Amino acid sequence: MASAKTPPAPAVPVDYRTIDRISGPLLFVRDVENAAYGEMVEISLPDGSRRQGQVLDSRKGLAIVQVFGPTMSMNLTSTSIKFLGEVARLPVSDEMLGRVFNGLGEPRDGGPRIISENQLEIVGNAMNPYSREEPSEFIQTGLSNIDVMNTLVRGQKLPIFSGAGLPHNQLAAQIVRQAKLKDSTENFAVVFAAMGITSEEANYFLREFESTGALERTVVFLNLSSDPSMERVVTPRMALTTAEFLAYERDMHILVVLTDMTNYCEALREIASAREEVPGRRGYPGYLYTDLATLYERAGKIHGRKGSITQLPILTMPADDITHPIPDLTGYITEGQIVASRDLQRRGVYPPIDVLVSLSRLMNQGIGKGRTREDHRGLADQLYASYATGKDQRALSAIVGEEALSATDRIYLKIAERFENEFVNQRPDEDRTIEQSLDLGWDILSDLPESELKRIKPEFIQKYRAKRTA
Repeated sequence: MASAKTPPAPAVPVDYRTIDRISGPLLFVRDVENAAYGEMVEISLPDGSRRQGQVLDSRKGLAIVQVFGPTMSMNLTSTSIKFLGEVARLPVSDEMLGRVFNGLGEPRDGGPRIISENQLEIVGNAMNPYSREEPSEFIQTGLSNIDVMNTLVRGQKLPIFSGAGLPHNQLAAQIVRQAKLKDSTENFAVVFAAMGITSEEANYFLREFESTGALERTVVFLNLSSDPSMERVVTPRMALTTAEFLAYERDMHILVVLTDMTNYCEALREIASAREEVPGRRGYPGYLYTDLATLYERAGKIHGRKGSITQLPILTMPADDITHPIPDLTGYITEGQIVASRDLQRRGVYPPIDVLVSLSRLMNQGIGKGRTREDHRGLADQLYASYATGKDQRALSAIVGEEALSATDRIYLKIAERFENEFVNQRPDEDRTIEQSLDLGWDILSDLPESELKRIKPEFIQKYRAKRTA
């Protein structure tokens, strides 16, 4: 009787001391067989310390490894590389809620490491387009200019385009605190990932989340400006892997906030420069669009799954240039954009969101009767038109004087002022319900003659305008 064959023993990782070159955050290792893209490596330094790394490229026996940490203490002869034969994984569990991690998924809050049998690849699995469910249902942020004018829909990816010095961090913290599902008992949580922020900004976020109790339903990943820039490439993938586990394995509805995507793209440019790649627009790698798509397209809903992932990436536009490659390519991939205005900030308006250049392409799928309110679409259109007309009258009055305007034009001018100061402007701790925001919109339009309300159905004018003017 033949004996059963014993399975072959797993291959023992080999230490390579064949570093050919060190360039910035990259190690070029020669004479490496079968190194795989994305494979994790362990790097042993001359002083006995260890660092992690990941294979970026492998060709003709040469492996290019990005190091998660500084490379200054490494040398060509005494530093060894061990290829581990597995891709980067993140242990995930329900215990991650309420915890704070660094950009590599290691605890930053002093708590224990996450020990779990569920260890997911951070690159994620591509979502089959056929299995995607159309995004729908309203997410309430408590901010009138988002909820009414540029509605966030469950399963959507809606970025915020900001600029240096604008209060996007304050806005991000407020959305994390206030975001909720309207009239729903379903589980809702937030995954917050910050890349390249200062210690002061990190302390601000943690203080805000802890003081308001939002941290209990939030998973936080923090990559500081003093941390290795290579971590910034991994941080959003850690966050999205956590979101996918909570959404598709625990049936939760997850809002992912990623800030600042510009710092992420700068890290990509640093890697591309170290690899001596041919640069694309503004020095960014030619695959920037594809790389961003691998992150943004991890949002959505899947047929047969109860959970969902909604993304709210935040990026600062260099020199406030909306045509810069980062916002430009982001706009192609995502479903709209919310644009912060420096002019509104100078006027003391918070949040300084310019609704006229902002857009939520999926807004119609999350509003209306049974979701927000039946008058939502018409009221939003009328507010858009009235505010745009009022801004035109403001520009005209600066030339000819307000006295030269007609009575109706002066009403539009007043509506523009009230829209900015009462509707868009609200306190950082003010959480408005969608009903309060819609009623405020009707109040803004209360001085406008009924003949000018051309974008609202007559039955809604009778029902809601009468209530506001009674």
